[in-house]
Order: sequence, then structure tokens, then C-alpha cells
Amino acid sequence: MAKVPIIEVKNLTKKFGDFTAVDNISLVVYPGEIFAFLGPNGAGKSTTIKILTTLLRPSAGEVRINGFSPLTEEDEVRHSFGIVFQDPSLDDELTAYENMEFHAVLYSVNSEARKKRIPELLKLVGLWDRKDDRVKTFSGGMKRRLEIARGLIHHPKILFLDEPTIGLDPQTRNFLWEYIKKLNKNEGMTVFLTTHYMEEADKIADKIAVIDRGRIIKIGTSAELKNFTNSHSLEEAFLKLTGRTIREEAASAKDRLRDHQKRWGGR
Repeated sequence: MAKVPIIEVKNLTKKFGDFTAVDNISLVVYPGEIFAFLGPNGAGKSTTIKILTTLLRPSAGEVRINGFSPLTEEDEVRHSFGIVFQDPSLDDELTAYENMEFHAVLYSVNSEARKKRIPELLKLVGLWDRKDDRVKTFSGGMKRRLEIARGLIHHPKILFLDEPTIGLDPQTRNFLWEYIKKLNKNEGMTVFLTTHYMEEADKIADKIAVIDRGRIIKIGTSAELKNFTNSHSLEEAFLKLTGRTIREEAASAKDRLRDHQKRWGGR
């Protein structure tokens, strides 16, 4: 029996005026996969995630999340995923437990289920002993781990991670990815992440989509991308696929994004 994708994207496009942020992309993600969008800031990664999670409407194309359409079945789609955004979204004045409980109520997780699920998740991300501490006392890495735990409170099938380790030191990034791999294994969680860190995509992802200027250039495993480009490293493969390193591309992406924001008031 053929596997059914849990995320399916066909000819997806998003325009802001004359600026094309996402340019006719297609991809499939299967249940239990860790799928990485690899590209610089401004390449279209976050815009795509916002469309997949009902926060933006596409200009063209089709999307199915767990079999549902983000355009016509928003509630079903939203209950299918958890998400960790680039920018922190925790309440610093609440404790770790209170943040978890508040999110559980938003997702209509009943009291009995909350009592079991919250300790389970806080233990999974190593924060049970800090459950009664206010989040403002947490390090950046601890806050990220709490955000991941919070995103899983309603047993979603997909976890979206938008540059989850940005601003964290290398050691904390490595610890965080260990937790994510544990979640993927223990919960059977499908993970869709964006990153501009080569080593993250190389080490953690089952499949990698190289995205550049709104277009997907190539999708494959790390080994397949290296073999396709006859490269010794993922960074070398990215260079051959896009014509520049991710650091060079990041600079021009920021210029394009800055111009776009001037025209559209920062939207």
C-alpha cells in the first residue's frame, strides 16, 4: 500500500505586490519524517510555514495538511500541528507549568488529560524540576524546550519549527536537536523545520529541500544532494545548486526583504 503524505504542497505561490516570496513550489512529507527547509533568511521558508499553518493565504496552489485544506478547514488543520515560531511566544510572568496549562485550555485539552500530559512533556524536555519557576528566569535554550513541549500538548501529528535554534549557542543547539530527535522517535512525530545552519540539516533531517529566492532547487537526503552535485559536504552541494554560499545569499536576501518591507509596511 502506498504511503499517504501528511503534508502535500502543489504549485504553491505567494506574492506581495510584485515581490514573489514563494515561487511555484511542490513537496510531500510523509508521516514520521524530519523534513528540513534549508536556505538563507528571506528565501521563502517562513512564508511557506505561515501558509501551511493557516497564518497566510497563498496567491496560488494547493496545500493539504493531514488531509485537510488550510483554506477551508482551518480548525482541523490547526489541531493537526504544533508550532514553534522564530520569535519567543511564552508568557515570561507565568511559570512553566502555567504556560503549559494555558495552552492546553486553548486547545480544549480536558483537566484529566492535562494532569497527565503536562508532566509527561515537561519531563521529556528536561524541565519538570523547573515547573514552578517563572519563564523569565529561563535561559534561551530552556525557553525553546518549553515552547516545543507546549506545542505538543494537544497530541498533534506535525511539529513545525521555524528557525528554532536561531540565537542559541552551538552546545544549546545540539541539546535541542537531541530533544527533537527523541520526540520524533518516541511520539512518532512528523517534524517540518526551517534552518540556515548546514550542520543541523545534515545531522537531523531525513529529507532536505534546498530553497533559494522562493524556489525549491532540489529535494533529497543529505547523501543524495551530495551525490547529485558530486560534493563532499552539504555546504559544497548548496553552493553548486544555488551558485553561492548560504552566507553570501543571506546578505542579498536581507536586502530584498528590506526593500519588500519598505513597500509593504513591514508585513
